Amino acid sequence: MSEVDMAVVKPEMMRSYIWIQTTDGAVHQVEQEVAMFCPMICQEVIQKGRGSSKNYAISLPQGVGPSMFSLILDYCRFHQVPGRSSKEHKSFDEKFVRMDTKRLCELTSAADSLQLKPLVDLTSRALARIIEGKTPEEIREIFHLPDDLTEEEKLQPLKNTNDDPRIRLLNRLYAKKRKDLKEREKLKSVEAGEEHMDDRSVDELLSFINGGDGESKGMKTSKNRKKNQKRKDQQKCAPEMYKKESNAFSSLCHNAKGLRMLILMTR
Repeated sequence: MSEVDMAVVKPEMMRSYIWIQTTDGAVHQVEQEVAMFCPMICQEVIQKGRGSSKNYAISLPQGVGPSMFSLILDYCRFHQVPGRSSKEHKSFDEKFVRMDTKRLCELTSAADSLQLKPLVDLTSRALARIIEGKTPEEIREIFHLPDDLTEEEKLQPLKNTNDDPRIRLLNRLYAKKRKDLKEREKLKSVEAGEEHMDDRSVDELLSFINGGDGESKGMKTSKNRKKNQKRKDQQKCAPEMYKKESNAFSSLCHNAKGLRMLILMTR
């Protein structure tokens, strides 16, 4: 090629391209410097030598659909250009993640599949802002997750075999919610213990006072009744000075709170 021909060649015509196949089967030519911004694609080119031709195109992971790949290329085209200021990067990123939750989740998953950590971090922060302060029920509604579990089951860690950043965020949130739930249950248990009432019958309590096991089995109950009757007969024949003590004891036997006091006194 002559110098004249070289002079009229546009820079775009001298660019190197990489062939990439999306999940719909279509094969695309992508600028090398843009595509190589994704670590996964970079590894395919350097380590396996793929992408050099249409017949040897790099196949994208299942989680990277055509529309998400197009978005990721837009992100790479902006960020691979040197010399941009931090303010420009921040402004671009803020506008870039302004999309509905479903698309944001898909973009996070696609960026994670391509090992594009800066974009994963960006979208994860955007998702974190969306779920911040939300209840588990609200979060499940946002992400369209099933709601057929108990409160405790809902807070169990979700399986994350593909290391999905969305699941990582949820699991961190659920860990905090589980801790709060345990503290509430512990507090309720303490309060319930303080309010616990002795629900044993009078016969069972008398049996306990007399050294029994507190169980109202047939034979023991019969003996207790005889003892009670004998005690009542003795009370009738006792001098007047003992009747007050007998009446006090009888009053205690018909008062659950008094019985508990009596039990404590006999221990």
